[in-house]
Amino acid sequence: MKKVIYLLLIIALHANAQERLTPEMLWKFGRVSNPQLAPDAKQILFEVKKYDLAANKGTNIVYVMPPSGGNPVAVTDDATNAFNAKWRPDGKKITFLSSADGSVQLYEINPDGTGKKQITTVNGGISGYKYSPTLTHIAFTADVKLDRTAAEMYSDLPETKARIIDGLFYRHWDSWHDYAYSHVFVAGYSDGQLTGEASDIMKDEKYDAPLQPSGGDEQFNWSPDGKKLAYTSRKLNGTQEALSTNSDIYVFYLETKNTVNLTENNAGYDTEPAFSPDGRKLAWLSMRKISNEADKNRLMVYQFENRNTTEITEKFDYPVEQFEWIGSAQAGQIIYFIAQYQGTRNIFMTEEKVKKTGAIYSAVEPVTIGDHDYLSISAKSPDKKTFVLVGAKQNMSMPTELFNISAKGTETQITFTNKALTDNITWGKVEKRMITTTDGKQMLTWVILPPNFNPQKRYPTLLYCQGGPQSMVSQFFSYRWNFQLMANNGYIVVAPNRRGVTGFGQDWTDAIIGDYGGQCMRDYLSAIDEVSKESWVAKDKRAAVGASFGGYSVYWLAGNHQKRFKTFIAHCGMFNTESWYGSTEEMWFANNDNKGAYWSTPRPKNFDQSPHKFVQNWDSPILVIHNEKDYRVPITQGMEAFTAAQLKGLQSRFLYFPDENHWVTKPQNSVLWQRVYFEWLDNWLK
Repeated sequence: MKKVIYLLLIIALHANAQERLTPEMLWKFGRVSNPQLAPDAKQILFEVKKYDLAANKGTNIVYVMPPSGGNPVAVTDDATNAFNAKWRPDGKKITFLSSADGSVQLYEINPDGTGKKQITTVNGGISGYKYSPTLTHIAFTADVKLDRTAAEMYSDLPETKARIIDGLFYRHWDSWHDYAYSHVFVAGYSDGQLTGEASDIMKDEKYDAPLQPSGGDEQFNWSPDGKKLAYTSRKLNGTQEALSTNSDIYVFYLETKNTVNLTENNAGYDTEPAFSPDGRKLAWLSMRKISNEADKNRLMVYQFENRNTTEITEKFDYPVEQFEWIGSAQAGQIIYFIAQYQGTRNIFMTEEKVKKTGAIYSAVEPVTIGDHDYLSISAKSPDKKTFVLVGAKQNMSMPTELFNISAKGTETQITFTNKALTDNITWGKVEKRMITTTDGKQMLTWVILPPNFNPQKRYPTLLYCQGGPQSMVSQFFSYRWNFQLMANNGYIVVAPNRRGVTGFGQDWTDAIIGDYGGQCMRDYLSAIDEVSKESWVAKDKRAAVGASFGGYSVYWLAGNHQKRFKTFIAHCGMFNTESWYGSTEEMWFANNDNKGAYWSTPRPKNFDQSPHKFVQNWDSPILVIHNEKDYRVPITQGMEAFTAAQLKGLQSRFLYFPDENHWVTKPQNSVLWQRVYFEWLDNWLK
């Protein structure tokens, strides 16, 4: 009897035991996204993507639930694999895209999951869509082939795959130009049917809208009366497009077929136009400086009556990421937005005050305050009594879930997609430290400790080098650079917001331009040196790891670390700044951050700070990871670094992915990445 009781006790303890976070477990999490409140704010739809590691693919399902919480109800199934879901403007249908029947097309379905109907049959499929609020038209985006291939130019050579190239931008991100351009189309619509033939509002223009490769539906929007359509485009091509960020906001008038450029006087990015609820104004995001993709992202408002444009966030020194209008002409209108703020992504608001002298806006005020990242929001105020704001939120210890946010900023979790998994994981403590840099500044540094941390022990420690380079180390829950996964493998992670990252004021961001090997590298060393004063850091078991500019940082530190690190891991990093400059695609970034080309006079110092200039000092094992379809940092950068390590006789390994771009997105590739990553670290640091 005692043996039976003992056995039952062991089984019970095992059932309640905490699990260690693993690479495989990351692919069990449902990935929550795209919260969209219904027009009456009584329901919210959202999407959850779930992956099958064995099948090496994922499927997306659309759910609905009350915004106050409750049990989510699936609207679509695995076979449909619906994405880009929205409410139809009357709230009676849910709309989405799916490629279940071949190419990507638009569908409608009842909120209870019945009555699925295909709306478009566009040859080659569509990539995005928006219904007019009046339900009289649908705008959609689709590719239009306007360039000829070499085989078409020389009809007697039909089998040639050669390209004849007369300008830059012949390849971008992870694909070669396909001779086609993304255009905005408008089609009539009535009661679930397209009426008449769709009209290309950019006919014969060799420009893209939305911007490629990652622009989406946020870059075009209807006016409330359905008479105007605003969209984003960079009307440049070839080498000029590769040299400039100068996109603009265009307004197409449905009745006259005229198109007006509202931002021709601004030299930088203008994106994501959205009309106010009364239709009298248009807001968008804007960067002032040409060719600086990390300039402050400002919130602008244009008034159609007087043609005045106002920067709403002029006194707010943080970049805006997404915004939502709510309100009415009589009560004034409020803009809620997400901004990168001091190592977090929080929600802010500014309110329009209607005066006799015109509309003015109040100072920016925080709505949420906390160490977390809001990735997207949806806000509605269908009447004077109702206010609903829902956001998709994550932090380093929580995959994305939805939260209801009150007008006073109280946050209530309403989805628990991953609770069964996360409740059984032991999470490491995340500490927030302010570290003094060599020039006397205060730098926010996240320190992630292993679960069940024991200060009496000594732990191997990783310096995480952020990419971008203008990219904040926020409270992100990454499926590749996952700090909790590293902590669960017994590592302390030191993640500094070094010079050049966003979210700490524009001066801090701009400080890296033309100085890749300068203050930002001293910031890294300040962070690892300061945290290494703790007795629980094993100073003889430290590594520097990172990707993209983080990979550049790893290569640079490998030649300048003065015995701090025992090993290094660089993924898709820039190794030779000169050869990278001559093979990357977005030349505006290369020119802006380097302050010119390597042949410029005077010669920009970035080229003399290039990591390959310090290879003679490399003295530690290094793992190089690189992806074939990465055209931002081409594969030759990783090959050059691995060749240097091998010829110097250093212990080194090259992990090569032939089917990935700058990221690692395929489930089995991701698990392999993590296995090789930890095998390398464990071998050298444990």
